[in-house]
Amino acid sequence: MVEETLQELKTAIVKAHDALKRELSKIRTGRANPALLDSIRVDAYGAPTPISQLATVAVPEARMLTIKPWDKSQIKAIEKALVQSPLGLTPMNDGEIIRLPMPPLTEERRKELTKLVKRAGEDTKVVVRKARHDAKELIKGFVDEREIGEDDGERGQKEIEELIQKANAEVDQIVSRKEKDILEV
Repeated sequence: MVEETLQELKTAIVKAHDALKRELSKIRTGRANPALLDSIRVDAYGAPTPISQLATVAVPEARMLTIKPWDKSQIKAIEKALVQSPLGLTPMNDGEIIRLPMPPLTEERRKELTKLVKRAGEDTKVVVRKARHDAKELIKGFVDEREIGEDDGERGQKEIEELIQKANAEVDQIVSRKEKDILEV
């Protein structure tokens, strides 16, 4: 029962880390990254559609994304969605390809983005702490119901703490890597 609880905790931690990585991939750094466009929806064929389902997104150079729609009639809709997005980027449309240059970030904007990254890291740590709390309560319940011995319960609690320390260290590493990317000029 302790092993099952620990496995559930590990799964919750992996999910939290994956969610953090997805969230951070949406935050713009100085470099072009196709993941920036994942949250943008284009009103195409009467339904909000991700850009990746309408076009090929490429990174021809470090500060440029290109979007080549499979259906040329959707180019205006894609351009409109990009202009209305919170990314603050100006698309250049030549009729076949949309070029999306990434202007260098200002120092003030870099600081704002690092605050966002730190907040996302803290939110992930809260999710991890909640998972820890749930796992500890489960093990405590097993001990109270005499389904496992107190020694096994204490061992399980220690393993939970070790997992949480590793998980929080991983969150810190993910956050510091993203901050480094943002602050890199």
